[in-house]
This record gives sequence, C-alpha cells and structure tokens, in this order.
Amino acid sequence: MRAIVYERYGPPEVLELKQVDKPAPKMGEVLIKIHATTVHIGDVRMRIPDPFLARLVNGLLRPRKIPILGMELAGEVKEVGEGVERFKPGDRVFAFTGFGFGAYAEYICLPEHGTTKNGLVEYMPENLSYAQAAALPGGGMTALTLIEKAQLQPGQKILIYGASGSIGSFAVQLAKHRGAEVTGVCSGASLELVRSLGADHVLDYAREDFATDRRRYDVVLDAVHKLDRGQGKRALKEGGIYLDAHKDSDSDAKTGEEAMRQLGELAEAGVLTPVIDRTYALEDIVEAHRYVEAGHKKGNVVIAVIPAGS
Repeated sequence: MRAIVYERYGPPEVLELKQVDKPAPKMGEVLIKIHATTVHIGDVRMRIPDPFLARLVNGLLRPRKIPILGMELAGEVKEVGEGVERFKPGDRVFAFTGFGFGAYAEYICLPEHGTTKNGLVEYMPENLSYAQAAALPGGGMTALTLIEKAQLQPGQKILIYGASGSIGSFAVQLAKHRGAEVTGVCSGASLELVRSLGADHVLDYAREDFATDRRRYDVVLDAVHKLDRGQGKRALKEGGIYLDAHKDSDSDAKTGEEAMRQLGELAEAGVLTPVIDRTYALEDIVEAHRYVEAGHKKGNVVIAVIPAGS
C-alpha cells in the first residue's frame, strides 16, 4: 500500500511517499481503507520534533516507533478481526488514531473499542463527506472537552481566542449550541468565517485588544495557546473561568468513545460542521505540512488519500 513515511526529523521534505506492507487486523481490530486524513498540529510537532519529549517517545536521533504520521481519518471498514461485533465490512467510519498515528496511508488497523491513546473508531455521520469527517475527531474532541469544562449556561459570555482554527471553530459552534454569547478573536482575514460559524462578535487580534475594553466574560478560552494568560484573565468577570486548549483538555468526564459518539451525533444534527481550509492529494503532503506549519490555516487541512468521487 502507499504511505507517507519519514525516517528522520526535520522540515516537511523528510516526508516521502513509499510502498509499505498492508496491515492485517488482529483480534478485536478493524481494517479501515482510508479515504481522507488531515495535517494535525500533532503531526507537525512529531515531525520536527517539538517538544523534545517527542524524541523520548519516538527515538532520540530519528523516528523509530512511529514511521507513519496522521492522527485523524475517515474511511470504510474492509475487514474485521476475530471477536469484532460492532463493525462490519462496508461501514463508513471516522477515527482518531491516538499516539499510534499511522493515518498517512491507504489502510490502518484500529481497535473496535479503544481510547484516546490507542485509537477510537465511530460510525461516520451520514451528512458529512469523508473529508469533513476526517477533520472532526481531534479539534472536535478537544473543543468538546473545553466547552464542557467551561460549564457554559445560556446567556453567558465567552471569548474564544484563535476562533478560526480547528479547535476554535468547533468551540464557537459548541458554545452557540449552548446558548452562549460568543466573541471570536482571529485575524482580519478570518472575521467573516468566524461570524458565519455563529459568533455574535468578532475581533481582529491585530487591531483590537479585548483586554482593554469594558466587556468582561464568564469564560476566556485560548484555543491556540498563544494568548498571554494575564491578558486573558483581565478580561474575566469575577469568578470567571480561563481555559487553555493545550493545558486544560487532557482530562474529561467522558470516555473517548463517548466523546466520539457525541461528536458524530452533533455533526449529524447539523450543530457541528468541520471547517476545511485546503485539501491536498497524498503525494502533496510536503506542501500541506509547509502550509500548516506556517500557522495561518483556517479550520482544518485535509489530505485526500482517495480523491473524492473515486
């Protein structure tokens, strides 16, 4: 099968398209034919690697444990291993690969019942394309965790910094679904996008300092880990909640399977629509990584492993 492999750390050019062995499902696993995946920020960090901890996980001098990146996907179940009861060949699914990565390929094996560490598989919402479904798990689960931690009530005010990114775009939609008054902070080029997602107010971070105006918020959510914590807290009401997507999304009352199921239900109900900035072919993975690493993407960048309509 075709796969994107990297044998050394470094710039996007270390990613190479190669032929590798097709996996076979073990007991309790499903074999998925991947139609679409994404360039997740986790893929970029593992490739660089950053932080240094990634080397401790994957090899100090070069990648040893994880040769194929890719954390999100959508596709079709082709085979099931012994003992699998929930899925059958032909089922359309979306999945999060966890710390095993591996979605930059034509096939992957994942557990029928998994965790955020070893992989999660869920039925794909009927109203989403493979590209949209592939963009749902990573940013969607993080945003769902953060919005639930915020304990938003109808009428409360939330400011989302980085509202046009993957996590932020999902957070805007989830906050509006809960009846909150949403202020989205993003670049000037993304103001209309964030407004279209339901934000009541939009601010250009390059022109407006939300911390200096008179508005105060019940929740301030930094969806991109770029906001000065002190600046964010100054915009809170007394007793307000400050959340950082990189620090406050690692624990959740829900299991990973419950979160994935809820994401699918919200998408099917039309509450969540993944934002897709650009779509690249698998062989254009280097260009896709270069674009994401530049830090200006809106929503998600999708990789079409199988071109739409094929």
